[in-house]
Amino acid sequence: MVTRIVEIEGPSPGTFLFDEASPERLLQHAWLKPHFLTADGRTIGSIHAFVVESEGRTIVVDTCIGNDKPRAVKNWHMRQGHFLADFAEAGFLRDNVDTVLCTHLHVDHVGWNTMWVGDRWVPTFPNARYLFARKEWEHWSAEPAGPDRDVQEDSVRPILDTGIADLVEMNHRITPEVQLEPTPGHTPGHVSVRITSRGEEAVITGDLMHHPVQCAEPRWASRFDVDADAARRTRRQFLEKHADRPVLVLGTHFATPTAGRIVRDGTAFRFALE
Repeated sequence: MVTRIVEIEGPSPGTFLFDEASPERLLQHAWLKPHFLTADGRTIGSIHAFVVESEGRTIVVDTCIGNDKPRAVKNWHMRQGHFLADFAEAGFLRDNVDTVLCTHLHVDHVGWNTMWVGDRWVPTFPNARYLFARKEWEHWSAEPAGPDRDVQEDSVRPILDTGIADLVEMNHRITPEVQLEPTPGHTPGHVSVRITSRGEEAVITGDLMHHPVQCAEPRWASRFDVDADAARRTRRQFLEKHADRPVLVLGTHFATPTAGRIVRDGTAFRFALE
């Protein structure tokens, strides 16, 4: 069972993510409307967590932006959102989470790792083991002072200091049904999450794609890719591997309805909704 908990969803200028994404270019891909593109050519995206229930364990994949944190993006700065209330309304208790997994350590994937209590950051999911790819942590922990380092200091390092984090390999298996899969490029230690259960298969993408338009335009690189060329190679490999196959793709930033399959479309691909 996979449940999606949304923190933020809505339109933004296409060029927030991609230099090439003018409204005119986006509107050429009519299949993006109405779920992933507005009528005037703005991309629609989402920041959400996935809760995976597997083999009796509750696994949270990516923890969004979080509250009370100073951030460079205006709408993310010192948020007072209701993510935790929505988490509870979906039927989950923070204390019952067994594993928290971050596909990578960018600001919008680690925020609810911690919450502000009293005068310090404490684990939001106190009984969980937090999993970070070792290669990912080694990269970001070496960053100089600045916004990226600040994110690690309030949302990752407190978890390590508490002793509830495991630095794992990029192909780490969590349960017999759930395994990490290396998808580097967006960040050096970026992983996706493959779920195999009852003869069916799904993949949580992380940020190997930020928006379904990258199925049709796989060479479009996100402004936030650490290594754009490596990200392009990873994305193309992913699309080729999953095209026209019965694998459910769960885009980590894909707007509602989020889940679909990759299908070939001429020399490129498109995202076909379930």
